[in-house]
Amino acid sequence: MISARFIPREPLLLTAMGILTGALVLFLRLADEVAEGETRAFDFAVLRAFRDPADPSRPIGPPWLQDMARDFTALGSTGVLSFVALAAIAALLLAKQHRAALTTGIAIGTGTILSSQLKYAFERGRPEWAAHAPYVDSYSFPSGHAMMSAIVFLTLGALLAQRRKERRLKLFILGIAILLALVVGITRIYLGVHWPTDVIAGWTAGSFWALLCWLVADRLARHRAIESPS
Repeated sequence: MISARFIPREPLLLTAMGILTGALVLFLRLADEVAEGETRAFDFAVLRAFRDPADPSRPIGPPWLQDMARDFTALGSTGVLSFVALAAIAALLLAKQHRAALTTGIAIGTGTILSSQLKYAFERGRPEWAAHAPYVDSYSFPSGHAMMSAIVFLTLGALLAQRRKERRLKLFILGIAILLALVVGITRIYLGVHWPTDVIAGWTAGSFWALLCWLVADRLARHRAIESPS
């Protein structure tokens, strides 16, 4: 999935490990504050900033903006992410990179399980406005859309970036992956189906998992346990 060629210098690996540690600490601290109700004021303040003062059940902005938000939030849905992930795995299989395909599948599959288990561990209820949204029937913390979009888009973004030689193109691909994950999370808040801290936790947990899998895959590639990019 990720080769040593993508991170040619040890300082970058150390930086990645530092970010990994920071993401874990941030998630644990956020989870603790959410469990104790210390984020309630922040969550309500941010959510209300996105609601119509005359009708809090509706997001601010014209109808076309709400439609666009629903379109973008669908990018983090199970159906869309599953299709994207399976397409990437199929491409690796066609390229005869079977172990890289398996590693990618394991990274995304275990991330899906982790997201589900975290929701059941915290059992946080959704905002009251979530009742107006269709197909919202799971727990709220962390946001599954935010977490899984971070895992899938960052994992596949790195997969694409490592196969390009141009530094600017690498950064562009990774930038698009990060932007997609951010947009999905923001639309969850805008549509009122998640508390802001749900989304922040989802981003943090998803980035942590993607980076952890990235480091593992890099080590496997260095030891030729998985294929390096052609």
